[in-house]
Amino acid sequence: NGMEGGRDEECGAGLVRRHPAASDRRLVIAVIKTITDLERIGDEAERIARMAVHVAQEGTAGTQGRPYMPLLGMGDLVRRNLRAALDAFARVDAAAALTVVKSDRQIDREYEAIIRQSITFMMEDPRTIGHCLDIMWSARALERIGDHTRNICEYLIYLVEGKDIRHTSLEEVEAIVGTRE
Repeated sequence: NGMEGGRDEECGAGLVRRHPAASDRRLVIAVIKTITDLERIGDEAERIARMAVHVAQEGTAGTQGRPYMPLLGMGDLVRRNLRAALDAFARVDAAAALTVVKSDRQIDREYEAIIRQSITFMMEDPRTIGHCLDIMWSARALERIGDHTRNICEYLIYLVEGKDIRHTSLEEVEAIVGTRE
């Protein structure tokens, strides 16, 4: 949190002192926003860690670990997306960022599947309610990390293309990014 505030101040001071060109301003804005999303990703990761500790201490309460498998798959997808987003940002690669934006839909589908599965487990065996709630909260945190990762890619596309695509359809974003390739 302290680092985020310091970076924000440095970026703001640079904007005031130097009056950068449009592309440089976009870079500073993209970096400021990315820093915020990275800080939020860290908060969600901390939440997941707390849930993992709680689940490990409580045991599986009769679920034989079944809810973990989809959560592990979702976590792997979120991790790969975050890595790809940061790599795209480092290379200033809008096409790679677009690939990550597209794959966020898969994260959302996996989140919904985990929620449905957890509800089914809870209805079948009420003793699993506490455990399943931990799984659901962890899945929600992973889904939020996916959203923050998508935001980072949207900032990169803004940096490269000069267009805010946050409230734009995927087809329109593909057309915007595709015009430069």
